[in-house]
Amino acid sequence: MAVVPSPQHDSGDRARAFAAGEDGALEDLYRDLSPLIYTMAVRSLSSAADAEDVTQQTFVSAWRGRGGFDPIRGDLRGWVVGIAKRRIADALEARSREHRRLEAVKDSTPADSATPDDADAVLLAYEVDALGDPRATIVSLAFFEGETHEQIARRMDMPLGTVKSHIRRGLIELRDRWEVSDVAS
Repeated sequence: MAVVPSPQHDSGDRARAFAAGEDGALEDLYRDLSPLIYTMAVRSLSSAADAEDVTQQTFVSAWRGRGGFDPIRGDLRGWVVGIAKRRIADALEARSREHRRLEAVKDSTPADSATPDDADAVLLAYEVDALGDPRATIVSLAFFEGETHEQIARRMDMPLGTVKSHIRRGLIELRDRWEVSDVAS
């Protein structure tokens, strides 16, 4: 008669092996938990591709952060599920940010038919776009659309101070780039 280790004992051995970074520990954990993590993600995100990304990010984060896991203090499965919940929340927040960004820039794109007289405006739009989001969007709304700081804060769903900081830092970055450009030419 074969002796099968109890689930409690097996789970403890697996947790210790994972925490120690032993060969095969991640693979074993992935085989056991990936269906659960994927199901949680696909239900929350309603996207198979996003769920696959979250599942992968979860296990990469778990492996990289295994030094912070203590098998004595808690269950490995619960620890990984907690990481998955944070990755799902991150993905939902990224979606929300992207949606706000798209809404904010929907009407602020420059015209496609630029004339030679518009060269400065095109160059400025390019430089502002190079600031990266959300700073580029905020600077565009302030200077191309003429919106007030308060209007931008409401539209972007951001605190007023954050909007003002982005505008200030964006202008400083533009000034610094133009000064370097003037020296180079």
